[in-house]
Amino acid sequence: MLLQEMTWPQVAALPRSTPVILPVAALEQHGHHMPLFTDSMLLGEVVRRSAEQTRDRALFAPLTWLGNSHHHLDFPGTMSAEPRVYLDLLEGLLENMLTHGFQRLLLLNGHGGNIVPAQQATFEFRQKHRQRADLLILSTTYWTLGTEPWKNCPALEQRQMGHACEFETSMMLRIAPHLVHNHQQVAEMSFGTAFEPAHRAWITRDRTTVGHIGKPAIATAEKGEALFQAFTTDVVRLIDRMVAWNGESWDG
Repeated sequence: MLLQEMTWPQVAALPRSTPVILPVAALEQHGHHMPLFTDSMLLGEVVRRSAEQTRDRALFAPLTWLGNSHHHLDFPGTMSAEPRVYLDLLEGLLENMLTHGFQRLLLLNGHGGNIVPAQQATFEFRQKHRQRADLLILSTTYWTLGTEPWKNCPALEQRQMGHACEFETSMMLRIAPHLVHNHQQVAEMSFGTAFEPAHRAWITRDRTTVGHIGKPAIATAEKGEALFQAFTTDVVRLIDRMVAWNGESWDG
């Protein structure tokens, strides 16, 4: 179900246990060969497929395209919410749906820079409503749910999501090839190891001067379809777990 296509009485008639999915993404640079709206377009396709498969089992809100992208601001065109403003925005979205009575809420993310803010927002939101025992408040990023897409598509070389990389470029070639420019000529930019397993704070130009990370030259639309299928399957499985939750247990 798509929130934007419903009337308010239709929303009011839904069971309060209906999972509500709040997609969040970004508008930011994606190298020389990919559009700034890449993250939002890719998540939008995952959401479209997931909504088709879940039908009346879950309610999908419209995608929020503004994200936490300050690390990309050295590249023209990037738009980003201030970090604290973004946290407040995410908490506000959750609060809206709680006001309407919904108890099972998911921030479904499609941008790496939103991962920590989404986790922090759900953490703070749960503390604010600590007296409620009936809430299931989740955040996740669609490519972090455990799938290993290369098992069903051995042609994939990467083993992790990069930025305007083999994964993202393949997915864009699947849904909007006219927006991908000469990716076959784009040189590989190594992921590197930084100071792993420690987490190093970084801005994009610490890692790449051209804007991408990974190997876009090997991207294909066929790989993109395999990726969309794998990521959508993971999202639908998570939603089904939300539906099946008994309303009180820690596990689900």
